Amino acid sequence: MSQIPHLCQTLKRLLRERGITYRQLADSLQMSEANVKRMFSQQSLSLHRLEAVCQQLELSLAEFFSLADPDERSVTQLTLEQEQQLVDDPKLCLAAVCIRDGWSYEDIITHYQIDEHECIQLLARLDRLKLLQLLPGNKFKVLISQNVRWSPDGPLEQFIARDVISGFLQGSFAEPESFRFYLRGSYSAASIHHLQRRLEQLTREAEELNAADARLPLDQRTHMGLLMAMRPWELSIFQAMRR
Repeated sequence: MSQIPHLCQTLKRLLRERGITYRQLADSLQMSEANVKRMFSQQSLSLHRLEAVCQQLELSLAEFFSLADPDERSVTQLTLEQEQQLVDDPKLCLAAVCIRDGWSYEDIITHYQIDEHECIQLLARLDRLKLLQLLPGNKFKVLISQNVRWSPDGPLEQFIARDVISGFLQGSFAEPESFRFYLRGSYSAASIHHLQRRLEQLTREAEELNAADARLPLDQRTHMGLLMAMRPWELSIFQAMRR
């Protein structure tokens, strides 16, 4: 089965995420906009042309194929053992989060109180947990998917509910990049299903953007927390007034 349609779709997605229009791409490639559109519609990219487009995306061919390969990041569901080890050791959990977000070995030891020897040990443990594959020179291949999930009511879910979400919601949302919104409503089954689909779509988009931005330098990225939640629920003080 040809992989060219998937590669073209990945290219178009990355161009959209970068805000690069067909006209801008055409100018950089010294082509007409019509020819660029034809190149994508007919899916007729030579290897040389593909490399030229990747240069506009600030990607090497290897990085592009890594992003385009759906099997490149294989761990989409954590096991209970993986979850427990991450919860039991905050530094191991930190290292796992960092490598998932595209941090290098040098980034970790530069920005956190983790020395070189300790970082190597943490990466080796993540290798044994099959969350990454160690390579020579303190390099590694990331095996954690952007859409990694954990077990309902498992160790990681309990940790997130107890420590992560509560701390996140209690903080200030006054910064310009922040947004907080809560709406109580009563919805039909069809409306609930529609909202669920939209939330799932936004989740996928956030995962794709995080994966695309992982190759940018750290000083061009900002730590952000994004919480999306929906469930049947009524405020306890309202429930107390029910007949």
